[in-house]
Amino acid sequence: MAILKVIEVLADSKKSWEDATQNAVEKASETVKNIRSVFVQSQSATVEDGKVESYRVNVKITFEVK
Repeated sequence: MAILKVIEVLADSKKSWEDATQNAVEKASETVKNIRSVFVQSQSATVEDGKVESYRVNVKITFEVK
């Protein structure tokens, strides 16, 4: 049996929602080990002068506690 924990992370990117998700995982992995999955809970974007300025994601990251 494994013990899993879930944290919620907000991240953004100038490129895409996929890149924002990758940024969330990379940043979390600096302090959290044994990451098993990421669930994109929501996506949004900021707009400036009629153009998308940045992409944002709210993700849940699941990791195993050893």
